[in-house]
Amino acid sequence: MAASTEVVKPQVFDGISSKVSGFVTAYKLYLRMKMREAAVEKQIQWVLSYVQEGSADVWKENILENLEVGMLEYKTVGEFLTDIRKEFRKRDKEVVKVAELKRLEQGGKMMEEFIQEFQRAVRGSRYKGRPLVEEFKRGMSRMIRRKLMEAERPPTSKEQWHICTTNFDRH
Repeated sequence: MAASTEVVKPQVFDGISSKVSGFVTAYKLYLRMKMREAAVEKQIQWVLSYVQEGSADVWKENILENLEVGMLEYKTVGEFLTDIRKEFRKRDKEVVKVAELKRLEQGGKMMEEFIQEFQRAVRGSRYKGRPLVEEFKRGMSRMIRRKLMEAERPPTSKEQWHICTTNFDRH
């Protein structure tokens, strides 16, 4: 009679991107050792039962709904684990870009230089529309921001703010 191999059950995953690689690795190992014969759907449901708390909980609800209505289908649990890794790594990059954007200030730089740094920081941040304009205004020189906001026709779009601030900075 062969002895059963004991495997520690993986930890709960809460969506923290720095934990995603360890999470995926632990689940791959557990599934190979304990659930190799189970259907893909059952393996995915088992993994999802350990996705709890934080942003991972909301993500899990969305995945479950998409699976139930047939919008998502996985041929292997490996495909599913790859999607988890992509999803939570992508969020990490976005968080870094948002933090970079929030730290950005004009300081003693010319407006053209600040705008270029701002444009670079915006890429990948998912900021758009009004929140993007507000971040731009927050980072610029207080004097320029105050003067433009007091203008007869203050700028409203990101493009208008870029043009007006550059013109103001040149004069």
